[in-house]
Amino acid sequence: MASNFAWAKDDWLKIELTGTSERLTKNILAHLGESPNSTVQRRAFLFTVEDSVTAALESMGHYHAKVDIDVTESEKGPWKLTIDIDEGAPTIIQWIDIKFSDEMLNDDSFNRWLNQLTVKPGDTLNHGVYSDLKSQLVTLALARGYFDATFARSEIEINRDFNTAKIHIDFQSGKRYLIGDVVFSGQTVNDDLLEKLIPFDPNAKYSTSRLNRLNRNLIDTGYFSSIKVLPLIDNISDSQVPIKVDLAPRPTHSFEVGLGADIGNNVENNIEPRIRLTWRMPEINRFGHTQETTMEWSPDRPKFLTTYTIPLTHPLDDQLKFKVGLLRDKYGVTQDYNEENKSYDYTGELESEKRLIGIIRQMRLDSGWLFGYSLEFNQEFYNQSDTDYDPQYILAGFGIGKTTRGDNTLDPKSGFRQVYSVEYGDPNLGSEIRLAKLEAKFKWIDTFFDRHRFVARLDLGANIADSDQIDQISPSLRYFAGGDQSIRGYSYQELGPYIEYENSEGGTSRQVVGGRYLVVGSLEYQYYLTDTWRVASFVDAGNAFDTEQFEPVVSVGGGIHWISPIGPIKLDLGVGLKETETVDRSWRIHITMGTEL
Repeated sequence: MASNFAWAKDDWLKIELTGTSERLTKNILAHLGESPNSTVQRRAFLFTVEDSVTAALESMGHYHAKVDIDVTESEKGPWKLTIDIDEGAPTIIQWIDIKFSDEMLNDDSFNRWLNQLTVKPGDTLNHGVYSDLKSQLVTLALARGYFDATFARSEIEINRDFNTAKIHIDFQSGKRYLIGDVVFSGQTVNDDLLEKLIPFDPNAKYSTSRLNRLNRNLIDTGYFSSIKVLPLIDNISDSQVPIKVDLAPRPTHSFEVGLGADIGNNVENNIEPRIRLTWRMPEINRFGHTQETTMEWSPDRPKFLTTYTIPLTHPLDDQLKFKVGLLRDKYGVTQDYNEENKSYDYTGELESEKRLIGIIRQMRLDSGWLFGYSLEFNQEFYNQSDTDYDPQYILAGFGIGKTTRGDNTLDPKSGFRQVYSVEYGDPNLGSEIRLAKLEAKFKWIDTFFDRHRFVARLDLGANIADSDQIDQISPSLRYFAGGDQSIRGYSYQELGPYIEYENSEGGTSRQVVGGRYLVVGSLEYQYYLTDTWRVASFVDAGNAFDTEQFEPVVSVGGGIHWISPIGPIKLDLGVGLKETETVDRSWRIHITMGTEL
């Protein structure tokens, strides 16, 4: 090793360190500590240099190193401290003997801890690694409720003649304590509602993960502004740890105002301002009822939607929701044929106004599946091919989905989401036509070698109805493609099959009216430049279509993503590779925020 390191500070002492590897150099500097900034401190610093360097070397297994220290004094400027080191042969770990005893022998958490250890015979001895082993064991024992755990033996046996070391750890856990009574204070909802949020049985074995799940459940209700889950270790009785939960309710009303804009998200590439007001009542009564009302204004897509939620058998896992909404949206494009230019000119979009009333029951099963069924009335007003429509539907729905995540971060390294849904309407039950709407959505994420992340998505949909009744299917029930959650590079909901018709002025027009079917897929590769920045490239493909009119569209692109504290913020550029009959080859910039699962 022939490294050379120089360090100067405050003109008191310059240090030159040679002969050590980068790893040893960092450890030596850490042992030396802060550079002196006075004559007295310099004298004390130099007095302890040899001991500090020796301790640093031995802590990393170098017991036969040779250290040559030389100090050059100067009347002006800093003194020079030269440390030349011959590391010598390191001490090698010959074996590692870790023994467990008592109740921990039946706890798989300790076996999993053993299996993930990376230190092994043949490694260079490092006292820091040995200390970490002991610290990890103590931390795990306390987290699992072994409050009497102790080391019967913990030592490193070193043979300096042969440069070998043997690590001996004998850990005795003692008994495992249980979770005692959980006492809530400061709440205004019913006690039985809170007790249903306790995710473990009475006298369950103590673990911090169980207490963390209780804390997570309390957060997810949205009832509380402050939550403290406190194990009272000093009050243990009969092997039980009592749990105190201090709660503070949220304000009765909360208001949130959001300002933003959609840039280039429509076929005219305009900047569309948005103003959103959200009113929440997180705890209407002691039974845990809540409501959320959202009012959003934008020139083309104003919305009003209110949701009233009633917890049933469980505050989080079984809820009844009532929804009322008034929504306006735009779909596809409308074009008139220009005889002079022999081309079609853009004249607008298919506009729709929707009224809805719905009731939904949503349950989370023990297996992790989210199951729900619903009944929704909706009526939609729109003009298609110069004809006014106002069909109404009463749709009975059923849905089931499940999301598995490799971790609980906002940017999971792996995961899989699958969602299936069916909606059915019948003229005998108040619907305009007989309609069955089937959907399936999938998303898969995996990361290889820490930095290479892949995201795949597939969306499938089908409307089963008589072909001569397609125009009676409301636009919000049809399928369109395009946008940041569909095919990037194209505007939101601008892709799909179209119809040609004679307009009121006797000319020819065409209108993208959406399709009976949808197939859209995406494959994206992401590379982490750092832990918080990554670049991405993607291919999106598919379209909405009818049986007799399928025009697949492909787009490619890339972007840069910032993994912010509130989730990934993504700036992507998508480029369409194909012109359709109604849409030119296009490109779009998409800005999205939020976790992908």
